[in-house]
Amino acid sequence: MSTINRSDIVKEISNSFPNFIKKDISKLISIILDTIKDNLRKGYRVELRDIIMLEAKKYNSKISRNPKTNEKVFVPEKKIIRLKISKKWAKEINEKK
Repeated sequence: MSTINRSDIVKEISNSFPNFIKKDISKLISIILDTIKDNLRKGYRVELRDIIMLEAKKYNSKISRNPKTNEKVFVPEKKIIRLKISKKWAKEINEKK
């Protein structure tokens, strides 16, 4: 299993559209990712229709206990990102070639 990163995406787009400068492509990707991150931070739901849906789910702070010492521990509020892919993408990903 291999990993794809930002530079691989920039390279792929650059190969598909040779008239675009790599620096501009990289900046565009940064703007898109920063916009998604900022909106999730604000608690908005991000939908890229027919692709994915991202949503920040908030967990309230609570008092838990350390199972080793049985001591009470404060767990601060946190957000997790929930990702759901479209049925179309799921079908395409699971198709055998």
